[in-house]
Parts: sequence; structure tokens; C-alpha cells
Amino acid sequence: MERLDGVALVTGGGRGIGANIARELADAGMQVAVSARTRDEVEGVATEIGGVAVVADVSQRADVERMVSEVEARLGPIDLLVANAGRNAAEPNAWEIDPDEWWNVLEVNVLGVYLCCRTVIPGMLDRGRGRIVITGSGAAYLQRSGGTAYSTSKAAVWRFGNVLAEQLGDRIPVFVMSPGLVRTEMTKRAPDDAPWTAPEAAPRLVRAFASGRFDRLRGRYLHAEHDPPEELEGRIEEILANDLNTIRLQR
Repeated sequence: MERLDGVALVTGGGRGIGANIARELADAGMQVAVSARTRDEVEGVATEIGGVAVVADVSQRADVERMVSEVEARLGPIDLLVANAGRNAAEPNAWEIDPDEWWNVLEVNVLGVYLCCRTVIPGMLDRGRGRIVITGSGAAYLQRSGGTAYSTSKAAVWRFGNVLAEQLGDRIPVFVMSPGLVRTEMTKRAPDDAPWTAPEAAPRLVRAFASGRFDRLRGRYLHAEHDPPEELEGRIEEILANDLNTIRLQR
């Protein structure tokens, strides 16, 4: 496994997938800051990994700017942003959910990713280094993927990451990763026989992204279960030659 250095910021790092990513990056040697809205959770993870906890709401611009400033003041410039914070909402049908609740899913899942990226990118460009990983979801493209709010948000954040990768090119590689269906608080309603993904798959893929080995695959849609690092490296040329790991309109 890769040994890494530098500073990582993991949003939504207080529990679930984000907490596991923070643990993996710390184990790899990075200095890690974890952020979420719940103080007890982020402080617990930060204490466990010897990192830094920052309480912030990624849907609020002032919170995001304060979060980044605090991390950089305590650990140094951010080399890796893992924009993982997200939420879902109980939605029987689109017309039965409160509009404010529906919209807040997009505020966290889309605006939150944008604000975090927007805030760290200028410093990364000035320093000439940095990487961004955005947590996507199969809800962006699967035919049956739950409520309209969550699916819409994940389709939007995929496209945002894809276009952002085009804008930044090789200056700051941007990856959108689907972690698969992992047992977390957010997925507790899923049945036991659902196609579960091992919880270590996404953290290992993020660790591989941080190493720089997969920078040529920036802007591709990569899946933690179906694109494990040990197989993905051997497929780079095939993916680029055949335009794989993309979401395209078919006619």
C-alpha cells in the first residue's frame, strides 16, 4: 500500500464512509482533518487518528471558508480534498416530501461540494499541487435509485466533477468515486440481501488516488468495488482508448 504525506481534508468525516477514508489516509501517513456538523463524531474520529476536528456545515459558505482556513492554520496547505459530506431524506414520492427538505439535500450534496472545491482550488493552483476526490453514487445513473432529491443531487455532482476535471486538467486531478452500497446510517433501510460493498473498498481507492498513480483517469467515473486499484492500474490504457468509465447519452 502507498505511503503518503501532506494534508488531507475529509468532509463528512465523522462517521461511515468518510470516517473510514480518514482512517485510511492517516494510516498511509497523511495529516488528516475531519469535518462534519456533529462535534462529538468528528472529535472522536480526529482523536482516534491523531488528526484535527473541524465542525462545519458545508452548505454554508462562511462555514466552508472558516473550515479551510482553520485546517491550513493548524496543519498546513491542503493537498487532498475528499468532498464526501452528503445526506439523504425519506421521500415516499416527490410530491410528498417537504420542499425545504428536498432542497436541503441538494444544498449539502451539490452546493457543499462546490463550495469546498471553490475554496481550496486557488491555493492548490498557487502551490502547483493538489487533488480532489468527490464522493458520487450509483444513484446518478441507476434506473432504480431511490428518491428524486438524492438521485438528482448525485447526478448533478457527477457532472460538476466531470466538468471541473476538464477545467483544471492535469493541474489538479479531480476524481468522482462511487463507494458502492456500504452499510452506514444512511443505508440502514436497505435489505440484508442488497449488493453490499466492502467498507474498505472506497478508502483504499481514495488512498490510491492520493498517490498520483491514477491522475490520467481524472474526470472518469470510478467505482470502489468494480475498479479496485490493483486491477484499475492495468486498465488505464484501455479506459482511455475506449472512453470507458463515463456516463454518456446513447441514441
